[in-house]
Amino acid sequence: MPLFHAVVLTDHQSALVVQFNAEQVLPQRIQAHKHPTGQHNSGVRTVHEFFGEVCDALDGVQQVLVTGSHTATADFRHYAEKHRPLLAPQIVGYEVVDHPTENQLVAMARKAFEMRKLMAGVPIAH
Repeated sequence: MPLFHAVVLTDHQSALVVQFNAEQVLPQRIQAHKHPTGQHNSGVRTVHEFFGEVCDALDGVQQVLVTGSHTATADFRHYAEKHRPLLAPQIVGYEVVDHPTENQLVAMARKAFEMRKLMAGVPIAH
């Protein structure tokens, strides 16, 4: 069962998805599979499959903070908005970060969610 909050640290080859609540922290690591194809003449398909796996790991999570490099977060945002429109509204923010630890990620997410008054578990009105 997914927890209410998650933070994602991503680049184009790997992601750390950390679901958490007040008592639990559940990390999950996801790696991109290397199998470039002639289609698109690059690894675009591989990146899309990778971002798809990250989105799948967030299934059922109500509020997500996505972190990583500027390029990775922008590419993930574009992917989520275009290919996962049901997940996109659950993403409450994107933060550019440089190699934080798992504990720093969770602390950053808690602070971001508190600032948005989301830690109380009150769904965002759209």
